[in-house]
Amino acid sequence: MVTRTLAGELARHADRLMPCVHCGFCLSACPTYRRLGDENDSPRGRLHLMGAVVEGRLAPDAPAFVTHIDRCLGCRACEPVCPSGVEYGALLEVARETIREARPPGLLTRLLLAIFGSAAWRRAFLAGGRVLRATGVARLGARIVPPWGPLRTVRTGLAMLAATAPSRRAGSVYTAPTRGTEDVPRQEASASDPPPQSAKETGQRTVAVLTGCVQEGLYRRVNEATVRVLETNGYRVVEVPGQECCGALHAHAGDLERARRLARANLAAFQRAGVTFVVVNAAGCGAAMKEYGVLFEGHPEEERARAFAARVRDVTELLAEAGPRTGAPVPLAVAYDHPCHLLHAQRAGEAPLRVLEAVPELEVRVVEGAEECCGGAGIYGLTHPELGGRIGADKAAAVRRCGADAVATPNPGCMMQIGALLFQEGAPAPVLHPVELLDESYRRAGLYGAMDHGS
Repeated sequence: MVTRTLAGELARHADRLMPCVHCGFCLSACPTYRRLGDENDSPRGRLHLMGAVVEGRLAPDAPAFVTHIDRCLGCRACEPVCPSGVEYGALLEVARETIREARPPGLLTRLLLAIFGSAAWRRAFLAGGRVLRATGVARLGARIVPPWGPLRTVRTGLAMLAATAPSRRAGSVYTAPTRGTEDVPRQEASASDPPPQSAKETGQRTVAVLTGCVQEGLYRRVNEATVRVLETNGYRVVEVPGQECCGALHAHAGDLERARRLARANLAAFQRAGVTFVVVNAAGCGAAMKEYGVLFEGHPEEERARAFAARVRDVTELLAEAGPRTGAPVPLAVAYDHPCHLLHAQRAGEAPLRVLEAVPELEVRVVEGAEECCGGAGIYGLTHPELGGRIGADKAAAVRRCGADAVATPNPGCMMQIGALLFQEGAPAPVLHPVELLDESYRRAGLYGAMDHGS
């Protein structure tokens, strides 16, 4: 039975604290330390605070512990540069659970976690968001609501919502100029094009796509593009009823019990489906699901969760492994930015670039400092609008320096954050998932019938 004392969970993970030798390699990789210059806002400083709580030298509700753990983005940029292999992400989630037991989080955090923890509330909340988006209220509000005090969070939220709007309701998935080819005629696939490989030929079998919460509620077009692209590349995609939110938002906020409840639903649903791979097109969700084994350590589901986690793949990983089919040209310059939870947590940073390479005439410009967080970090951009906005402003500036027609990043949170920042700065640009660009390439190649790219 897992100990449930005030710092019980953190103490149970004390062995994960031991490898840290306080070398400081993590300092230059940490966005909050780089901005604030406070040792307590660095990974090694936070690990030191965790150790103090485990040893009883610091109370779990001590202001120093609460403040500096709360400021962490959870981007995990410290993990790849750590020579000792400290599992910082797992420790951060348990530290936040320890804080929750001692001091409840703020009202906004509690409200968002409650909404996304309930399928019914989540559907209603996101449906309301789509209404605000479709009526133009989100765009208008993001322009006229002043960025003062609590209103700054409202303004940021409306801008993020406005950024999720499809660039075009039908036809092309973006509105950026294609250098004189704005209405490129559909190209029929030539006889020399290699046919899509069958599941047997690729060595893969049936797959299922995590529909997700924000992804299905606001970026359904990405889910639809994911299915089309996978099927075009020889995968059989099946629907999985009964799946839930992945639990990432809850785990990152330290609400591990609710994260496990959501994860249990996914374990059951995808196990019933009997698929070879669980495909995820949201980097944050993929990282969380690949770590279900850690989430369930010490619980009866641990072995089953580890087996499930081994079958989770980001959609770009699956496509890159087999080599995606080439489509028609999409003459566009795209600024590419790495999602933290794909690059740092999943260590799959090259996969999206491989996918984009399969699009002829697509010029990919990797954003300077692409390895640094955009400041969105789940709900961080809303709960920490000042620091998140400061980090995000640097990201937006780097994106603008690319001089590209559009932006690509494979995570809905990053898409919303970057899109909102560009919108607020008066430099709006389509922010797309890499799969959308490959999907557009296939559409232009005539690989699909007539279809509408929806929300």
